[in-house]
Amino acid sequence: MTFKYRIKSGDRHLRRYGIACNQVWNFCVATQREAQRRRQGGLQTRWPSAFDLIKLTTGCAADIGLHSDTVSGICRQFVKSRDQHRRCPKFRASFGPKRALSWIPFITRAVKVRENQAVYLKRNFSFWKSRELNGEIKAGSFVEDARGRWYVTFQCEVADDLPTGSGHIGIDLGLKNLATMSDGTHIPALRHYRKYECLLAVAQRAGNKKRVRAIHAKIANARRHHLHEQSTRLARENFLIVVGNVNAASLAKTRMAKSVLDAGWSAFRHMLQYKARRHGAVFVEADERYSSQVCSACGSMPASRPRGIAGLGIRRWECSDCGTSHDRDVNAARNILRVGLEHQPPAGGIPAF
Repeated sequence: MTFKYRIKSGDRHLRRYGIACNQVWNFCVATQREAQRRRQGGLQTRWPSAFDLIKLTTGCAADIGLHSDTVSGICRQFVKSRDQHRRCPKFRASFGPKRALSWIPFITRAVKVRENQAVYLKRNFSFWKSRELNGEIKAGSFVEDARGRWYVTFQCEVADDLPTGSGHIGIDLGLKNLATMSDGTHIPALRHYRKYECLLAVAQRAGNKKRVRAIHAKIANARRHHLHEQSTRLARENFLIVVGNVNAASLAKTRMAKSVLDAGWSAFRHMLQYKARRHGAVFVEADERYSSQVCSACGSMPASRPRGIAGLGIRRWECSDCGTSHDRDVNAARNILRVGLEHQPPAGGIPAF
């Protein structure tokens, strides 16, 4: 679990540390690009590892005013990002309109926590302790947001001893409703971006960058709160959670991009996944192909089913094989649940709908 607290003071020192972290990151980028150049010329056969970068940066921590473990953490994160995306990361600017948000990683021996204070390099950084810090601290970081506010995060190892629910639910993600459940209930899409779109446009036309950042932060916080609230409730109540694998990245390239990004499908699925793990529940991401066309009652694909783009406007339809009337989204959620039950069947067998 990651615990995040806002820092009260010390921005000037943290900003200086952040610039030094960018210098280490940029050195890693320059080293990687030189390695690529030498590799293309046949002078080098492999990319530098985290060990190689740490060895190259040994002894520079004191010169740039950082803890040695912070420098090592930046090198490890650089290699992790490079290997994950299979390309060299970009340089991080410390000044100018496109400057990168500061980030200062640390491990447990680099920071001491005393009540509501974090001691880093013999400097005390007080923070608002909004909740108790539980578990053993493994690592953490100081991070800056778009409004220039600083936070300290602690990655802690906690016991997953939360109670497990007794239900099972299938979830069809959408735009009109954030999620439609197999039991017929809905989670509304509050459309946070649309709510503040007019205020955001006024601030952008006025060139008030500070106001624009504040509105964007408010939208993100409201969306995150809504997703946390609903995902926590679902994780508490169910031992099996099945979600459709709708591709948000592809839909974000269409004319529905604003609504898709405003819904936050990927964040919602991620929250459900780790919260289900904490509650001892099973999370399944099921293939949702033809989930709107298959009848959840008889399992057939009748001639009366909604098909293609032309059928997107059909929200209710009746199965021509068995005569069952369906709500399009509820039917899809039930089919998604059935796919999940086939992979993770309960002890009592697969229930009927």
